[in-house]
Amino acid sequence: MIVIGAGSGNMVIGDSFAGLDVAVVEERRFGGTCLNFGCIPSKMLAYAAEVADTVQRAGRYDVDAELLGLRWTELRDRVFARIDADEAKGRAGREASDFVTVYPGHARFLGPTRLQIELGAESVSVEADQIVIAAGGRPVIPPPVAASGLPYETSDTIMRIETPPRRLAILGGGYIAAELAHVFAAAGSEVVIIEQADHLLGPQDESVAQAYTELARHRFELHLGRELTKLEGGPGALRLRLDDGTTLTACTLLVAVGRTPNSDKLDLDKAGISTHDDGRIVVDKYQRTEVDGVYALGDICSPYPLKHVANREAETVAHNLRHPEDLRATDHGAVPAAVFTDPQVASVGSTEQDIRDAGSDYVAASTQFADVAYGWAIEDTTGFCKLLADRATGRLLGAHLLGPQAATLIQPLVVAMTLDIDVKTLAERPLWIHPALTEVVKETLRQLAA
Repeated sequence: MIVIGAGSGNMVIGDSFAGLDVAVVEERRFGGTCLNFGCIPSKMLAYAAEVADTVQRAGRYDVDAELLGLRWTELRDRVFARIDADEAKGRAGREASDFVTVYPGHARFLGPTRLQIELGAESVSVEADQIVIAAGGRPVIPPPVAASGLPYETSDTIMRIETPPRRLAILGGGYIAAELAHVFAAAGSEVVIIEQADHLLGPQDESVAQAYTELARHRFELHLGRELTKLEGGPGALRLRLDDGTTLTACTLLVAVGRTPNSDKLDLDKAGISTHDDGRIVVDKYQRTEVDGVYALGDICSPYPLKHVANREAETVAHNLRHPEDLRATDHGAVPAAVFTDPQVASVGSTEQDIRDAGSDYVAASTQFADVAYGWAIEDTTGFCKLLADRATGRLLGAHLLGPQAATLIQPLVVAMTLDIDVKTLAERPLWIHPALTEVVKETLRQLAA
């Protein structure tokens, strides 16, 4: 077996594969995007930003405190000392295995079962009965940025910079932009965001996107409904020209307009493997491509580019490789996601605009954090929980939270959607701790159940 990509792909290789000759091909770092360039380091940095923000707001709790600063170099080094050690441990573990060969290079298909692996100036050809494609994705770079020849950062690079920029321009208004804007604002950067849409966090429910955008206006300089047409200037003194004639200046540009699958780098056509229009590899519910013995998982094929989804797909692939007579499907029915910005955002299921456009009969309810006792304790005035349910059955269709601990508060709603628990049962059967912040979820459920 060959596994291309040592992120979630590395999770496929369990003890049950010890009887096989297994190869892992990884051209970058073990642990993939999540460990090295994404989820984990960004959340470690975001928590430090949350602590800094809490100190700044201490006065609202009648606490006298002064923020002396966020020690970026020490913070960065602490975060990546742990990340780099974990990456090295993962690589060393595979290299020490008596049934796994690690190829630190780039793989391309030569045929349905054969790969060429580029190892610097050399290359080797390998063949396997089973191949797992888990090569992930990469940041999209818009033409005006690529054509400029000027330096820019992406989520792959910016978290390791030496010092926070005095003025940071962020191109894009999605979850990566929101999280890193939070981090660098806390680190002392002046942040300006350029986004094509008229609000931030566009894929979120309309209520969340609108509320977050209004909060962001008070913290960042926003240019919404605008496109970058030209990047000029020089390193450390960039000029960004927008389509309305505005010219912005910045020390550093962070490009966060989206990600694209790495499928275009694998010569998939030589293997007969198809892709969707957006580059994602076509797989069935068992994570199989149309080529016998070839599976795919994670960002290179999934409609949900999330680490917890990739991990679940890796479990599916591992099972199906070892038990082809008892195939297991990946359940993508209730996929939660969170944005670790300020305030946090979490969601699962459909947005209200999607339900409305589909013409479904639904009911909606919302509760402010300020309406429950723990909301009083944390003096929150902007957070809310919004739930959407089928009018006839009471089944949850979507859940959306904005506010402190949103990424944790969403979980009972994920469980309810996964196990098909109606809103009345979830509101009335369990005991909800008083006065925990989970009461904002309970009270919203009770509105729907009434």
